[in-house]
Amino acid sequence: MTRLADYVTYRELLANLTLRELRAKYKRSLLGWSWSLLNPLATMLIYTLVFRFFLRIDVPTGSPSGLTSFPLFLLCGLLAWNFVINGINGSITTLLVNANLIKKTYFPRELLVASQVASWLVSLLVEVLLLCVAFLVVGNMVLPYLPVAALLLVVLALFVTGLALGLSALNVYFRDVQHLAGIVFQVWFYLTPILYPITLVPERAPVAGADLPLRAIYSLNPLVGFVEAIRDCLYELRLPSPSNVAGLVVVSVATFLAGLYVFSRLDANLVEEL
Repeated sequence: MTRLADYVTYRELLANLTLRELRAKYKRSLLGWSWSLLNPLATMLIYTLVFRFFLRIDVPTGSPSGLTSFPLFLLCGLLAWNFVINGINGSITTLLVNANLIKKTYFPRELLVASQVASWLVSLLVEVLLLCVAFLVVGNMVLPYLPVAALLLVVLALFVTGLALGLSALNVYFRDVQHLAGIVFQVWFYLTPILYPITLVPERAPVAGADLPLRAIYSLNPLVGFVEAIRDCLYELRLPSPSNVAGLVVVSVATFLAGLYVFSRLDANLVEEL
């Protein structure tokens, strides 16, 4: 309850820290916020060229939308992934970068992590709105599904905040965390159906002599559920299954509480470690 009271007391500080991150993101850049659009577009063009034309991955037809567009299919997953990796990467080192501020005065240090995630969430919302415009241009009426998509983005932000809280605190004590995260993210990216449809993952497959439910194991990755649910809303034009959404909410709340617990346990000696 004390921590909750602190969060309410320092809510203006959170807003100011978030604004600071937003202003600093593209400071002294000629194109400014245009980079938040150009980066995913450039990545989309590269992946589209490699995976659609060179490796010839078939584009799934939206059901019931009937849409067949690899770039739009890709962006539904890519924008969510970019938010996850940018939010966590930015948060892992934020306590180290703001060491002088932490040593000078007291405030809930979680706000530094939350401001990082919030700044990237603002970028994600802008990108998703422009993606929705693209869907409308090609005839996908996504407007009725936007409230559900917005809910999914909020739940995803909660999931990212939980991971960011735990990893940022651990990185103060073990600097290997930020280096290990880069390797984990590479594996995590290809274990998420961003570049390919989930139908390419077989239902069952023999592994080490045992017949395993491979797709069920694969779906334990929370980002599989997020990407598929976002695609359901924007690409397929259908509501995601209630069980999928409920599972994502449970996983995100549990991840957030676990991250907050780790952060609060390590927060006591944070100043000394910095």
